[in-house]
Amino acid sequence: MRFRRLCAIALLATGTLLAPPPASAATSCQDVAYPVRIGLTPLVTTQETMAGRLCVPTGAKTVQVLIPGGTYDRTYWDVGFEPSTHSFTQAQNKAGFATLALDRLGTGRSSKPLSVLITASTQASAVHQVITTLKPRFTKVIVAGHSIGSAMAMIEAGTHRDVDGVLVTGFTHKMNYVTVVPVLANMIPASLDLGYLTTMPDTRYNSFHKPGPLIPGAISFDEATKDVFAVTEAVDTILLNTVVIPISRRINVPVLIVVGNDTHFCSSGIPLMGSDCSSPAALKADEAPFYPAAPRLDTYVLNGYGHSINYAPNAPDYHAAVAQWSKGI
Repeated sequence: MRFRRLCAIALLATGTLLAPPPASAATSCQDVAYPVRIGLTPLVTTQETMAGRLCVPTGAKTVQVLIPGGTYDRTYWDVGFEPSTHSFTQAQNKAGFATLALDRLGTGRSSKPLSVLITASTQASAVHQVITTLKPRFTKVIVAGHSIGSAMAMIEAGTHRDVDGVLVTGFTHKMNYVTVVPVLANMIPASLDLGYLTTMPDTRYNSFHKPGPLIPGAISFDEATKDVFAVTEAVDTILLNTVVIPISRRINVPVLIVVGNDTHFCSSGIPLMGSDCSSPAALKADEAPFYPAAPRLDTYVLNGYGHSINYAPNAPDYHAAVAQWSKGI
């Protein structure tokens, strides 16, 4: 007994008694809601609420503001199916970044205005108001989007120039209308407001995941958590984020573009037929003319999956690439 006590004292003196390995920073998460004003004109506005989930690791100084794509809400960024693989927010939190996964207006826990009031520009304005609220708390802000959410991120960054970086996922300036139009044509009204649409039952694999593997659990989760988008969101997405008058020309901060083998935005590199996503270098060459003011443009291609890349089995590869890029902002 005395020998054991002496050994314990010796170990304590050297600081090795029961010393656990360093733990990753603790992350606190909370549901949040921000008052925002939107309107089709500055003179006629309504007050709405943009909701989201804010997760902040201890000591985080950079926040990533995440905008989901059409028919998705905040759950796209925190996929509940095998989250250690598919949750973008968990991966970024572990890397030390705060995340705010938003519900676009009209989706999730955010307000549900008349659909005619919802455009990509009004969504971007609402996100700008949220960012203004966040800025006193964080040293740097990165605005990020997926699909149509990327269009909103670019509108926000190009219009207000109040962020330190822009993450564009599932989107290029050369939308492939050959594949996009059929997806839109198969949308159905989601409510009494006929301007809000969603996908027909059991169509999401072909619409958003193909040519990736058909994983029943992933597709079931996607179907169970699907949301809506407003028809009017697509109008200025096309007007402001195509080859005609891209708002991205005004973005003056670093940009990272991430796509999969996405038939909606990747193909031959010909306008209206998709960008050349055959390699990161090819994608960069195709997209660089649309970001003349960005001090740095990086690109990443996640092979083996389609549009909704957080559902990819190799999603951690792109999550790690985003974290590494964010550290350089």
